[in-house]
Amino acid sequence: METSLSDLMRRAGAEGRRLAATFPGGVDKDELPWRVIALFDAEVRGHLERDRRIEDERDNVLIAAVGLAETPSDAAPEETERARRRLVRAIDYWEESVLRFGLVNRAAARRGYGTAGDPVSAQA
Repeated sequence: METSLSDLMRRAGAEGRRLAATFPGGVDKDELPWRVIALFDAEVRGHLERDRRIEDERDNVLIAAVGLAETPSDAAPEETERARRRLVRAIDYWEESVLRFGLVNRAAARRGYGTAGDPVSAQA
């Protein structure tokens, strides 16, 4: 079965949500924002036509991840959970924006992810 850009984005979103759920834990707070977007940057971003809406949502994920990472270790559990929910919500919106607005670029077309200019959602 072929992997589509929508599959890759869903995998990137799932990885980001997993990191949010397990933080603090397996990843250092200075690395959290970059780890949350790493799979997207490595496998999806270079295969999409540039779209400000997607980039804005990526930025929102980074901001929310920094917010969770900077939550003091002695903060009330509710404060940590609020920051965690904010990050998960940002990841959800980001994933949705890629699926809604993302267009396959020529590099993706060469890799078999669809026809250049097609919506990512058409690959689902």
